[in-house]
Amino acid sequence: MSETGKHPSIESTLKSVDTEEFIDIHFYRPIGYRWALLFSRLGVSPNSVTIASIFIGILSGVCFYPRDLLVNVVGMLLLVWANTFDSADGQLARMTGQKSALGRILDGLAGDIWFIAIYAAICLRLTPEWGLWIWAFALLTGLFHSRQAAMADYYRNIHLLFLKGKDGSELSYSPALREGYKKMSWRKDFIYKLFEHFYINYTIKQESMTPRFQRMMTIIREKYRGQAPEWFRSEFREKSLPLMKYTNMLSFNTRVIVLFISLLIDQPWLYFAFEITILNAMLAYMVWRHERVCKFFLEKL
Repeated sequence: MSETGKHPSIESTLKSVDTEEFIDIHFYRPIGYRWALLFSRLGVSPNSVTIASIFIGILSGVCFYPRDLLVNVVGMLLLVWANTFDSADGQLARMTGQKSALGRILDGLAGDIWFIAIYAAICLRLTPEWGLWIWAFALLTGLFHSRQAAMADYYRNIHLLFLKGKDGSELSYSPALREGYKKMSWRKDFIYKLFEHFYINYTIKQESMTPRFQRMMTIIREKYRGQAPEWFRSEFREKSLPLMKYTNMLSFNTRVIVLFISLLIDQPWLYFAFEITILNAMLAYMVWRHERVCKFFLEKL
């Protein structure tokens, strides 16, 4: 409990210190915690906060269209605001126990919608000088961005699975998702089933990039009934922890810093170039390192 004895501590609303970035711990999480306390008192649900963040993020993207530095800075502040809400929805869910599959899907969708708006605004801004090439550039960048964010989220939840167990992780397994999907009715659960359809495909893509991890998990499910032994959890955390800095750099803060710099110097195309080169190289390195870790444990298991 907090010092007042009335509210949960900010630490209890974090996923884990292992997976939190410096900027998040010292900026976004404290602000998100205050929002979460307010929303809890007002009876606002985490999903409502997520939806609010989507609209703020879209408005932020609109502000990146004009070549007006003041408007662009307003857009930057709006994007920061949207991300404090993105932090608050998860903290509120953990604070109130209102976790849900739909909430996780919406949370992931929110960031995608922000950046779709941002990409579109930048493309409209640069079309007069780039023509249709900037749209092709943005489309390619967006495909890479989606994969980078998906794998960063996947590796973070793998780490949380062995650090905190199933209750502390949101790691998904496509065969289990399919079983739940089959039980849904298109008539009664149309929206949920539609979301689940896309989420299953999202999870399958994550799994396809981690073949050694999938084999390792098969052994754990068959040999240990899905409960990894303590020695494994301890050793895996030690080897996985150095990779968490890459998952954070591929998520929000690093890419947004580069986005803001590119807008401040009126060269927003540099942001696309950064994602395609630097962040893609980082993703390739992270996948290679993680698969090596899994190979090590496959031999031990």
